Amino acid sequence: MEHLERCAWVLRGTLVRAAVRRYLPWALAASMLAGSLLKELSPLPESYLSNKRNVLNVYFVKVAWAWTFCLLLPFIALTNYHLTGKAGLVLRRLSTLLVGTAIWYVCTAIFSNVEHYTGSCYQSPALEGVRNEPLSKQQCHGQGGFWHGFDISGHSFLLTFCALMIVEEMAVLHEVKTDRSHCLHVAITALVVALGFLTFIWVWMFLCTPFTSTTCPRKCLAPCSGYWAGTGHTGSGT
Repeated sequence: MEHLERCAWVLRGTLVRAAVRRYLPWALAASMLAGSLLKELSPLPESYLSNKRNVLNVYFVKVAWAWTFCLLLPFIALTNYHLTGKAGLVLRRLSTLLVGTAIWYVCTAIFSNVEHYTGSCYQSPALEGVRNEPLSKQQCHGQGGFWHGFDISGHSFLLTFCALMIVEEMAVLHEVKTDRSHCLHVAITALVVALGFLTFIWVWMFLCTPFTSTTCPRKCLAPCSGYWAGTGHTGSGT
């Protein structure tokens, strides 16, 4: 328990700062632009983390919103109940997650439609020989073709969205004070550690995103959407 509390103390001191909430979006945007330009000008060799089948990508990134939702749900509920003691206010704060889910769903649907309406099916990865028959990306792949459209990076959006939303919600820890005798102390401490490590995973995988195949404009557009979604739909606090 002592190690858990020390870890939570470090994470609180790092992620709860106002400066982190203020400058993290700019840091993510700058890293995405720099990484994308570096890849365009001087392609780097393939690595394990650039492989879409790496462990973090398969078991975390692809279900990033599920991880974020499942950890933020008890965190928001416990911290707000500790501060207010009112179930009604807790439920109102939990509606943040419903709004976040709606934003995630709508944005990913928009990205998918943009790729669909701007794309075509080709016979080879070199974009040679347009196929006119397939009407969708799935049909194109099913017939052995290669779909190419304006593919806005869903990973960049999702990782930005999740990281910024966690940081925004953890700002409530400025007001949450518990000691070891408090009944919620262990649960809140464990959630702080879990959310902290999850945030670092999202940021780390985001930093690896520029070295994937998506072109610079497509990758840079997604974090802008993630920034608006992660910080614009709700404020932190009770």
